[in-house]
Amino acid sequence: MTLTPEEVARYQRHLSLQGFGLAAQERLKAGSVLVIGAGGLGCPALLYLAAAGVGRIAIVDPDSVDTSNLQRQVLYVSVDRGANKAETAARRLRALNPLIRIDAHPVRFDRSNALEFVRSCDLVVDGSDNFPTRYLVNDACVIAGRPFVYGAIQGFEGHVSVFNWRGGPTYRCLFPEPPEPGSVPNCAEAGVLGAVTGLVGAMQACEAIKVLSGVGEPLAGRLLVLDALTMASTIVALRPDPKARAVTELPPEGYGEVCEAPAGRDEIGSDELRRLMSAGAPLQLLDVREAWERELSSIEPSAHVPLGRLEASSASDLAPLDPSVPTVVYCAGGVRSLRGIRILRERHGFRSALSLRGGIAAWSK
Repeated sequence: MTLTPEEVARYQRHLSLQGFGLAAQERLKAGSVLVIGAGGLGCPALLYLAAAGVGRIAIVDPDSVDTSNLQRQVLYVSVDRGANKAETAARRLRALNPLIRIDAHPVRFDRSNALEFVRSCDLVVDGSDNFPTRYLVNDACVIAGRPFVYGAIQGFEGHVSVFNWRGGPTYRCLFPEPPEPGSVPNCAEAGVLGAVTGLVGAMQACEAIKVLSGVGEPLAGRLLVLDALTMASTIVALRPDPKARAVTELPPEGYGEVCEAPAGRDEIGSDELRRLMSAGAPLQLLDVREAWERELSSIEPSAHVPLGRLEASSASDLAPLDPSVPTVVYCAGGVRSLRGIRILRERHGFRSALSLRGGIAAWSK
């Protein structure tokens, strides 16, 4: 695929780069990438993929821009709050590089469309932030025979790898089974340093460019682990597991039920909680978020004991609460509260303790 004079002018730094040159740039122009999630990882990845001249980029994200996104999701500005991320990102990227094609899909990546989306592109960049989507991305890529670039953030640590490339390891070779529900907090619960998402997202773009252009050695069969606090990085070798490739179809029930906290005896929904409160049912609420989170919003009346203090607390910290009264514990997204109800039950004798499903985010909606 020959470059136009305008493309030659735009990509001249690539063309003059020894080991890259015209042939690699033409392969980028002919290539296509599916980016799942236009958030903390997707934004920097998208910026560099578009600027590099990848011929077609498809963006899948159903979410809207929120104020809390602006600390790290660098494609958006304050006036974008409330707008769909995929469509807003596409508009900015077209302004950055009008010579490429950008397709925005403001829908959720799920079992009904996963294979169609994955098969439509040469490579997938996974910018999702939850385990159900990661396993779905992996399995769809295995079935469709597409490589995907993995990125993840946990605290100040970042992970990057290339899975399913030329028969190499898949995501299930690294993590065969999903973690226990509620055991791994998301970034809303644990926090995230914006610059770390920028580092990892840029690395994902670099890996995608290497795969599409045929230049360099992708991180296939290797996991890069970055500690942003010290800037130390480690490469961990991954061993392929033949059983991890034995995926021939997507399960009919989807993925959420095996990766997310199950609804049931441990949780209560916002609608049910509102009904009980309106009816004047005997009930007490406990907020396990940090003090600064409580200043933003809260459900009243409620007691407040941050989870860290609750984990190390004595009964005196819970003096306002009665273990014999049904108790609803809430946090930002419903992860810390699951830990909170276990502590109340196991250490303090709260026989009827429930977690608010989805936390105060679900309550506010």
